Amino acid sequence: MLSACSAPTSPQQAETDTLAVPAGTQAAGPRVSGGSGKPLVLSWMEPDDAGTTLWHSTFTDGTWGPPQAVVSGRDMFVNWADMPAVTALTDEHWVAHWLEMAGPLTYSYHVVMAQSFDAGQSWSEAAKPHTDGTPTEHGFVSVYPYEGKAAAIWLDGRKTGNDSGDPAVSGMTLRSAAIDADNALHHEQEIDDLICDCCQTDVTVAASGPVAVYRDRTVEEIRDIYVSRHLDGRWQPGVPLNEDNWQIAGCPVNGPAIAARGADLAAAWFSVPNEGPAVQLRFSDDSAASFGPPLELAADGALGHVDVVMPADGSAVVSWLQADAGGRGNLVLRRVARDGTMGPVVPVANSAPARSVPQMAISGDDLVLVWTEAREAAKHIASARIPIDSITLD
Repeated sequence: MLSACSAPTSPQQAETDTLAVPAGTQAAGPRVSGGSGKPLVLSWMEPDDAGTTLWHSTFTDGTWGPPQAVVSGRDMFVNWADMPAVTALTDEHWVAHWLEMAGPLTYSYHVVMAQSFDAGQSWSEAAKPHTDGTPTEHGFVSVYPYEGKAAAIWLDGRKTGNDSGDPAVSGMTLRSAAIDADNALHHEQEIDDLICDCCQTDVTVAASGPVAVYRDRTVEEIRDIYVSRHLDGRWQPGVPLNEDNWQIAGCPVNGPAIAARGADLAAAWFSVPNEGPAVQLRFSDDSAASFGPPLELAADGALGHVDVVMPADGSAVVSWLQADAGGRGNLVLRRVARDGTMGPVVPVANSAPARSVPQMAISGDDLVLVWTEAREAAKHIASARIPIDSITLD
């Protein structure tokens, strides 16, 4: 493995422009989608007198616009790790997904999706992408476009309701489906029959089609990151992104991230290989058919919760949470070239709680970030804009 030790490590100060977020003090689960030519949309959940509301805001002229509600008052499941989202598939076709309780148990909930064909101004009737109806966990969704439809992958717990005790029989699965404008389901598929229970998934669309990353699980409790390519109308069997051999008898709640520009991809993830934490990155130049060597971006103190974007030059910018001396999570960035050259670690915020999943997207020449910030025992959604050129490789 190529290590960050060969790259500059002295902190670099980012040219950070703080952005006002039109969310209340009780807002949770910020998620950003789009960018790089698509509308950049921020979404979050916020409790109110009606129960909970899923809100969204569009990034326009360098600022987050007025909030708009998608849905309110339903029996929503709200969790820091399993985040709903509003995703812009095209300029006009947007998809919202959220989680609704499916029974009295805490982790019995369904995925619900609604579509907009006027850029989030109005929404269709809600529908579920899964039809099993079991009062089990369904979540950790990634939405992507496919053949003019809204498609998604998600963690599906329909097998977890039995009491066999054998993970091969009662474990979490990864499933997918596409949904058309009339809410009819297409291309339903089980992608992987045993995966980690509660790590985020991610999907990007490469030159060959969609590519997914997720945390797998074996019966021996190895929980490494896997990658699956969508080819010839079906998701292919997942293969290890890297054989870290992280053996852990529980979910670390720490998913991977992937980004693409044509056939070029960058995949980032957190793991604990050799009993030490690490944030790692691999590049591909053939739509994830193969990958270059793993690059270690951070080790001691790394908490994970990664994201990755690819600027126009083919490099990658990776974000993650890094523990300070007191164990709190600092949000940091690092830019990495395809040849393995790494810039310095760039601090962004020193008040991001470890139980949050910072998000990034590219808007023109800028990097736009959102995260949950904790100050004086209170939390709120924070956002910043950073010129990409200020995150250097030297």
